[in-house]
Amino acid sequence: MKARLLLLWDRIHSSYWFLPALMLLLAAVLAFALIALDQRIENDSLQGMWWVYTGGEDGARQLLSTVAGSVMTVAGVTFSITIAVLSLTSSQFGPRLLRGFMRDTGNQMVLGTFLGTFLYCLLVLRTVRGVEEVRFVPHIAVTGGVVLAVASVCVLVFFIHHVSVSIQADQIIAAVAADLEEAIDRLFPESLGEAGSPPAATTMAEPWEKEAVLVAATDNGYVQAVDGDALLGLAVEKDLRMRLRRRPGQFVTRGSALALIWPPDRADDNTLAQLNEAFSLGDQRTLTQDAEFAVDQLVEVAARALSPGINDPFTATRCLDRLGASLCHLAQRNIPSPLRCDERGTLRVITESVTYSAIADAAFNPIRHYGRDHPVVIKHLLDVIGDVISCARTQEQRDVLRRHAVWTLQAGDEDIPGREEQAATEEQYRKVMQVLGETENGKSTQ
Repeated sequence: MKARLLLLWDRIHSSYWFLPALMLLLAAVLAFALIALDQRIENDSLQGMWWVYTGGEDGARQLLSTVAGSVMTVAGVTFSITIAVLSLTSSQFGPRLLRGFMRDTGNQMVLGTFLGTFLYCLLVLRTVRGVEEVRFVPHIAVTGGVVLAVASVCVLVFFIHHVSVSIQADQIIAAVAADLEEAIDRLFPESLGEAGSPPAATTMAEPWEKEAVLVAATDNGYVQAVDGDALLGLAVEKDLRMRLRRRPGQFVTRGSALALIWPPDRADDNTLAQLNEAFSLGDQRTLTQDAEFAVDQLVEVAARALSPGINDPFTATRCLDRLGASLCHLAQRNIPSPLRCDERGTLRVITESVTYSAIADAAFNPIRHYGRDHPVVIKHLLDVIGDVISCARTQEQRDVLRRHAVWTLQAGDEDIPGREEQAATEEQYRKVMQVLGETENGKSTQ
């Protein structure tokens, strides 16, 4: 249930309708409240208040009409320009980063402010009466329209500044890195129950390979979330053991294996349907349970920066800095065990869990491939690996980083022209090995 709620919140947060719709509702409530207040207050009592509109019905109509028309014009022009800017930005940094702009609360509030002001003015405008028998001018409500118009001007200035800052390379990289840090905090550690022991998994392996029932996916899409609580509850209720074949971030096709369950005599249609419901599929990857998605976004920015058409190795080094910081952060966290047990210690679920090695490979391999003929990128990659090594807590993490350092040196020796630049790369490699030796001798934080 928690995974589904997180996924629902991510979808709402990534939409351009929820917050603006909420602000529209607030604008309508404000309009009706101020109109009701105007109906209760005598006009004579407002004469001493200089900040309240005290004009006639024609002036009120013209004022509200002007504000409503101007706000909608500004909203249309502003967001048309924004779409053009985002199109250019997506071509340079990658279309998957547009999701970050969709999740930007500032942009949503700007749209909500413009639309809310427009709706407010319409609702107030319909109450202005100029007939002799029924003359009514909602002075306080009209004043509220003026206040919202001033607020819209301020929001417009903020929006221009915000868009100008948000499309800068460093800002985009920092925003994606912040999402990655948040995902690491949320997902590591994460458990479906208590971790089992490796011998239990070894005992389970043989009967599962021969007797387990394959659970096929009923739809196509990316696994956005897996409801671990539901899976563990189902396993306990039906006295099942499961091995998941898919994890968040992977694409599944209809009929492909989602999981194996054992024993086969308890795998009825209802059980298979409940297991399928525990996997939330969608058209795109999300950060709900997929930390590698943010890694891939940073790598995509770096890869595009290293393309011949752009040739911007310094943007790639900024991505490496953020990836290195995230790997240092991940090294201080506990990677959850893939073995999940119930309250009695019985192994129930074996998950497809992500590993430190997999995230490091996703972060470093593509950038090393695309940047192998850029001395700046290769040297900086070695520098980042050295920084991450100093944060490593386990020998397994150090072995992974050692492997990447060796591969990076080999890439530099093969593709970097010029003996001087190769010598500089080898010197950087020696520094990494020195840091690695210090950590293996116990000088790092354990």
